[in-house]
Amino acid sequence: MITEDLVRRRAEHNNCEIFSLEEISLHQQEIEKLEHLDKWCRDLKILYLQNNLIPKIENVGKLKKLEYLNVALNNIERIENLEGCEELKKLDLTANFIGELSSIESLKCNIHLKELFLVGNPCTAFEGYRQFVVATLHQLKYLDSKEIERSERIKALQNYPEVKRKIREQEGAYLLKRAREKEEAQRRMQERKDEKQKQMDSKLGFDSPDSPQEKSSHAEGDGEQERCRTENDDEDRKFWEEPTPYTPESRLETHRYIEEKRRAKDNIRYFVCFSIFDELKKEKFSKVQRTGKLHFSLKDDEENNQIILDLAVYRHLDTSLLDVDVQPTYIRVLVKGKPFQLVLPEEVKPDSSCAKRSQTTGHLVVTMPKVCKIGDITQRSMPFWRKHSQEKTSVIEKLEVDPSKYSFPDVTKIIQEKERTGQGPIKLQPQKVTDVKKSCVDFENNEDVPPLI
Repeated sequence: MITEDLVRRRAEHNNCEIFSLEEISLHQQEIEKLEHLDKWCRDLKILYLQNNLIPKIENVGKLKKLEYLNVALNNIERIENLEGCEELKKLDLTANFIGELSSIESLKCNIHLKELFLVGNPCTAFEGYRQFVVATLHQLKYLDSKEIERSERIKALQNYPEVKRKIREQEGAYLLKRAREKEEAQRRMQERKDEKQKQMDSKLGFDSPDSPQEKSSHAEGDGEQERCRTENDDEDRKFWEEPTPYTPESRLETHRYIEEKRRAKDNIRYFVCFSIFDELKKEKFSKVQRTGKLHFSLKDDEENNQIILDLAVYRHLDTSLLDVDVQPTYIRVLVKGKPFQLVLPEEVKPDSSCAKRSQTTGHLVVTMPKVCKIGDITQRSMPFWRKHSQEKTSVIEKLEVDPSKYSFPDVTKIIQEKERTGQGPIKLQPQKVTDVKKSCVDFENNEDVPPLI
């Protein structure tokens, strides 16, 4: 089907905008019905739909600006529903199944039509095919890439009644043949469906609990799988070697068969991947893991207070193709330009780290000393719950200095305090008692006398 997402993806040249789209290519998309374009893309001028499975021209009558329509290599059997395409100049119907040649009379309304391609259709085998088309469509300039000369048109118009009668007779014979082909295709499709149903019933009987085949050994199961594989190969060979007429039904049947086989392969691939994933889940976690095609192991050497990474690089790989970058919390190794990165469990010292190649195995061994020493428990490496518990249970201890061993100058007495009297704001504060030395023996302090200014 033609979906909006498909149209937007094909409209990248128009910034994925479809309302103002003038050209779109939808070839080789396995489209089976022509729809929605007359509503979404009213301004279309060029439309490519070749190599699909479209059986009928429809839903394009509202494309008033359409100038070129390419529906080659489809399953179209008659020309119709193009009267509304007023600006149509070129129509390509190459390699379809048009046998009703008289249907080209519907193109008389397309007065701007200059080029028409009908090569590869059954109607081209009719006697008088070209003369009939040239005499019917006066506006045509080219038919099947060949220019229509004036003398050819005059001659075709002279013999038009006789040519038209012959075309009608040949059309009738072809339509009878097509009716038989449709019945044959329907019968063959029903036989194939019944055969598949029998195979499904036999498989269900084989898988039932009462079946004695279920109790067979593993070797017999492998033999059964081999037999099923052989049957599938025989079925493929029979399908591709069986002679069938080239019809819209056979073309559609081939497409369905290919899709079915592709879907079966995808299902097998999915189940295989799912089983592998399930097995990996059941395995216990190990420090020896694999990334891409390289194994590695990460060892915590507590005795030497360091972390050791052993990366199994290729034995004969040149050391110049290895680039090691050690950071405090992670390590990155480029092996032939492909990155390998690993987060470290503890903080390390990049400046003290060293990388060497093993002389026996060729592995890359990176030694990274830890930042924290053995037994040094810091708040950074301590878990959150442990910090929280320590905050609640710990007792706050105060450190006191022995004055007999240490003496410190009294900072408060570095600047001597001066007597502050006679200042307004200071009177609001309690007066400090200061010992003022008498400068004279006869001095008498009388509080009733105001101070000298």
